[in-house]
Amino acid sequence: MALGNFSQVTEFILLGLSDTRELQVLFFTFFFPAYAMVLLGNLLIIVAVWTDPKLSSPMYLLLCNLSFIDICCTSVTSPRMLVDLLSQRKTIAFEDCIAQLFFLHFTGASEMFLLTVMAYDRYTAICKPLHYTAIMSRQVCWVLVSACWAGGFLHSIVQTLLTVQLPFCGPNTIDNYFCDMPLVIRLACTDIYVTEWLMASNSGLISLVCFLVLVTSYTYILVTIRVRFTEGRWKALSTCASHVMVVTFFFLPCIFIYFRPFSTFSFDKHICVISTVLSPVMNPLIYTLRNNEVKASMWKLWQRCRAF
Repeated sequence: MALGNFSQVTEFILLGLSDTRELQVLFFTFFFPAYAMVLLGNLLIIVAVWTDPKLSSPMYLLLCNLSFIDICCTSVTSPRMLVDLLSQRKTIAFEDCIAQLFFLHFTGASEMFLLTVMAYDRYTAICKPLHYTAIMSRQVCWVLVSACWAGGFLHSIVQTLLTVQLPFCGPNTIDNYFCDMPLVIRLACTDIYVTEWLMASNSGLISLVCFLVLVTSYTYILVTIRVRFTEGRWKALSTCASHVMVVTFFFLPCIFIYFRPFSTFSFDKHICVISTVLSPVMNPLIYTLRNNEVKASMWKLWQRCRAF
């Protein structure tokens, strides 16, 4: 038994991205540097923000937390994927699968809420500049960040509890490189109609509502600055463009995967790669290449490291 008296499955078999050895090696040579870039790029952003007094505004505090979440989120799936690409038999224990599922949705939902908070931060800075420091103080930022993590935990614990109450007696093959609810609950030895609708409502609605809030916020920002072509306004527009790119890479795969009953479509591994690998890789590139202040801080950090 893996959990309670109703689960006979003790492990799941992950089919991975491919069963061809040559493709597995090719994927490893691509994904290993990508994972290293996620770790290095986001760690550099975190260190740069915390060591440079000029980057003490709420925007950079939120960016620092986004980098930390990206590290956590990609570390839930990438290390095991890299190991499995070099392994002949790809298995994961039932308890490890449930843990991976929990932390995937914990970090993923927390990032959704944080991106929404970042959109609110930009809306306040651009549309209400005179009240910005009062509305988005450092204390308020920490409260909002804590709320993002709490919301992510609450969402994930609900999803996990809905999963573990299902009986699993076989089969135990997952056609993906990590455990996620749409594929795991399909293996349950019972009718999952109600469970999948509850999960789709939970995950899908959160993704869709947050995305609509973000789109509305940035639309309002664009309307506000449409006739103001000053240098400061163009800088604000550039910052918002970075956020929109991050939002697009992150939210669209989530909406595609979760905002419908899981049994009605074939699971697309390429969409998962975009969500778990490409999006975390793009975030540090987008925020550093399009932000002169972050680039300047990183250059100072590099100069200090060379001096030692």
